[in-house]
Amino acid sequence: MTDKGGMFLRASIMACALAFSPPAGGAGGRTFVNPLLQSGPDPWITQYGGTFFYMNTLGNRLAIRKVKDIARLADAPEITVWTPPEKGVNGVSIWAPELHRINGRWYIYYTAAESGHDDDAHRGIFVLENSSADPTQGSWLDRGKLRTAYPGIDGTTFVVSGKRFFAYSPYVGSESDLAIVAMANPWTLAGRESIVARPDLIWEQQGGRRILEGPEFLAGPTGRLFLTYSASACWSDDYAVGLLSAPAGSDPLDAASWTKSTRPVIATAPDQGVFAPGHNGFFKSSNGQETWVIYHANPRPDMRCTRDRAPHIQRVYWSSNGSPIFKRPAGSMVPRRSPAS
Repeated sequence: MTDKGGMFLRASIMACALAFSPPAGGAGGRTFVNPLLQSGPDPWITQYGGTFFYMNTLGNRLAIRKVKDIARLADAPEITVWTPPEKGVNGVSIWAPELHRINGRWYIYYTAAESGHDDDAHRGIFVLENSSADPTQGSWLDRGKLRTAYPGIDGTTFVVSGKRFFAYSPYVGSESDLAIVAMANPWTLAGRESIVARPDLIWEQQGGRRILEGPEFLAGPTGRLFLTYSASACWSDDYAVGLLSAPAGSDPLDAASWTKSTRPVIATAPDQGVFAPGHNGFFKSSNGQETWVIYHANPRPDMRCTRDRAPHIQRVYWSSNGSPIFKRPAGSMVPRRSPAS
C-alpha cells in the first residue's frame, strides 16, 4: 500500500527546505537534496562537457540519464542503450555499469553472469564501445569479456603516469579481494594481476562474508594515489567505504605501496537516515574545480541489497597533505549546494 500521506508530508518538507535555503555560490544558487533518485543501486556519474551522464544497476539492461543540472536527475529520461543477448556469457545479472570517455570514444564496463549459471563462478566484467560524441546515441560495439585471472565483479579503469590500469573485485577462495592489472587498450588486459588488498580488518568482515568490492581510483592534488572500495556484505548495515593510499610516483601494481585506512571513510549515519553506504564513484563539477563522490545508501536499517538503495552525492575536500576528506553523509531533506558550473 502506498503511504500517500507520508509522501505528501515528505514532499512538503522538501519544498519548504528548498524555498528557505540560502542562495549558494558557484552553481547559480542551485541546490539538491539526497537521495537524487528513489532507486539507484551501484550509481555512477561521468561529467563531460558540462553534462552529467548517470548510470546504475538495472539488472536486465544498461541505461543512461543525461542532465545539465544534477539536482534535476529525476526529471531526465532513462535511455536504454544496450540489452543483453537472450543467452550467453553476459546474459543475466547486469550490474555495476561505469561509463568512461577514453581517447575520444565511450566505454561501458559492466558486470554480468552467464545465462543458466547466475553464480559467482560464472561472473565477470565486460566492455562496450561507442564512437558517438553522445553516449546515448549511436551504436555500442561489444568488446567482450575481460580476461581476468579470477571470476569477479565491479570493474573500473584509470590512468597513472600515462599508463592505463584496470581494477576489480576478484573472488579468491571464500573472499572477495581487490586486484589491479595493466591494460594494453580499453578492452585488453596486459601482464599479471596484483592483489593489492584483502578483507583483513574486522569491519570488512560483517554480514557473514569477507568482502572488498567496488574499487574506485582517485588522483590526489599532490600526486598521491587513492583507491576507495566497499567492504563487508551489502546486506549488512555495516557495509561501508574504505580507503587505500599510495605515495606519489608509486606503481599501482605494487601491493606494498598501498596503505589501508583502519576505519571506513563513509559509514552508516543513523541520525541522518543513511544506512549501508557504499559502491561509490567520483566525478568532477562542470567547471572541473570540484571533486564529488556518489554512492548508494538505504534510508532505514535492515533493508539489505534491494532496489531501494538510492544515489547520494557529496563534495570531497582535500587536506593540506593532499589526502581526501569525506564529510559525514548528508541526510534526506537537507538542501546542499549543487556542483559548481
